[in-house]
Amino acid sequence: MSEVLDGYEQWLKGAWLTLQLTVYGSGVALVLALVFGLAGTSRHAWIRVLNRVYVEFFRGTATLVLLFWFFYALPLVGIRLNSTMFAAVLALGLNIGAYGAEVVRGSIKAVPRAQYEATIALNFTPLQRMRRVLLPQGFALMLPPFGNLLIELMKGTAIVSLVGLTDLTTVSKNLQSSTGETVASFSLVLVIYFVIAQILQLFVRFAEVRVDRMLGRRPSREPELGTLAAGAPGAGVAS
Repeated sequence: MSEVLDGYEQWLKGAWLTLQLTVYGSGVALVLALVFGLAGTSRHAWIRVLNRVYVEFFRGTATLVLLFWFFYALPLVGIRLNSTMFAAVLALGLNIGAYGAEVVRGSIKAVPRAQYEATIALNFTPLQRMRRVLLPQGFALMLPPFGNLLIELMKGTAIVSLVGLTDLTTVSKNLQSSTGETVASFSLVLVIYFVIAQILQLFVRFAEVRVDRMLGRRPSREPELGTLAAGAPGAGVAS
């Protein structure tokens, strides 16, 4: 185990690359999810068709195969991406973004109909309805599933070890080969992935609290009148 821990510099570099892939990939996924998710709520059929084409194609495509296609196939047709990192981020973002688009579409649709009718009564334009009412309330519903997708994206970064990037999975395999400590190497990488996932989950829950507070949904810590009445002297005594 000590030999595995002695390679801490390699672990740090691998963890840094994994975090970079997670951040960049989630950024791409978030943009795509918002664009195509909102497209799925459009009144225009042709815009909704764009949503379905993107979602169904990339949700039904394996991320690893997509990465191989960007890395190995595109250069054969004369298209070369700037770097392996860019290919990995694009593959992860396109795949997770397709799932996120369905989360956005479903969350917007889940906003109570009364809220939408109120925006019409206030003579809001479609853009004002979405920006001021529907999207803020829908965003609160999106955060929990977005948190799950963020963790799935982080775990999915392990596929980049197959195209030459030195992430956490690559480091664990290299140390296992050089030290012969199979159990220690792969146990440690499991723990590191778990720790990163918990940090991401804490970040998402913090965002949930902030959004709930902005929308006035944070539960009050003040005791309710009913609770005070129930605890008052003589409460519950039959007359």
